[in-house]
Amino acid sequence: MLRASLTRMAENAAKRLKTDGGLAIGTHNGHFHADEALAVYMLRKHIPTYSDAKLVRTRDPKLLDECHTIVDVGGVYDPAANRYDHHQRTFMTTFPGRATKLSSAGLVYMHFGKEIISRRIAAPEDSGTVNLIWNKIYESFIEALDAHDNGISVYDPAGIAAAGLEKKFSNGGFTLGAMVGRLNPNWNDPVPEDPVEAQQAEDARFEMASQRIGEEFDRDLDYYTKAWLPAREVVSTAFAARQEYDRDGRIMVLKGQSAPWKDHLYTLEEENHEAGKVLYVLYPEKPTPDAKWRIQCVPESKDSFQSRKPLPTGWRGFRDDELDKIASIDGCVFVHAAGFIGGNKSFDGALAMAKKALEL
Repeated sequence: MLRASLTRMAENAAKRLKTDGGLAIGTHNGHFHADEALAVYMLRKHIPTYSDAKLVRTRDPKLLDECHTIVDVGGVYDPAANRYDHHQRTFMTTFPGRATKLSSAGLVYMHFGKEIISRRIAAPEDSGTVNLIWNKIYESFIEALDAHDNGISVYDPAGIAAAGLEKKFSNGGFTLGAMVGRLNPNWNDPVPEDPVEAQQAEDARFEMASQRIGEEFDRDLDYYTKAWLPAREVVSTAFAARQEYDRDGRIMVLKGQSAPWKDHLYTLEEENHEAGKVLYVLYPEKPTPDAKWRIQCVPESKDSFQSRKPLPTGWRGFRDDELDKIASIDGCVFVHAAGFIGGNKSFDGALAMAKKALEL
């Protein structure tokens, strides 16, 4: 009852708002979600046209019609008219090459993402590099948000049920969508009696949510443009030199400094028709001559905890001198109890661990 009353008050307050005097972005008021929070952030933060845009949160069609751009409300998807809603029954649009139906965040990213990336890396929007990052950020960040808003499960529920699988614990609160959801008012929070004040209080919470999820988007953008992209060359060089350490190319060495390697390795394997070939990756803990070295097992897939070939069971959980004796290799530092990573004081020692692990 309290929430319904607040919604009516907000609609009445919205009718007293004015959208003249500057460009405005419209979205719905009431309970907000991650998709429109991010859609608004991407436009206002990254697209110069919207840098000073006002936000109008309402469901009043007349007020929405006055807005330059509308996201997540209005029942229209028409990029030529700057309308980006996905709730209409006929809407089935997906990101190129993907199967997940878009939310308002996905729509805004699909149409403005290349401009965002282009501005960040100072490259033409139609360049291969921009396109590569545009796809990567969608797959790594935006798509899960689209699925969450459209009620699409990561796994097919019928397949899960048929396999008799049950979740070991709840992870419902461990998502960006849940984080944004917690910023909504509680049902029994005090509500200002004045409708304008009530809407302003709700809008302030939305602005907080938009900023919060936007910060996560910016971190992802920074990672893929400033760290992931430069790592391509590092991993490509190491992939090409694998036979120096193992004639079958099962050991890859990142010389000088470690870099994000998993995504690039899987791509390189696929491009070279060598899927599943690399089993161990060696890299220094820090970029100094005296650095210790790590040996890490390649996971079966990017998000898997299963290694293609874990380090030997007899080594797991042991350290230092005791591990030296068990492995018959000098300089051992540790092998994790799960067998997915180990360490040695030197490169030669780490390489010896990798070569011996291949035989066991």
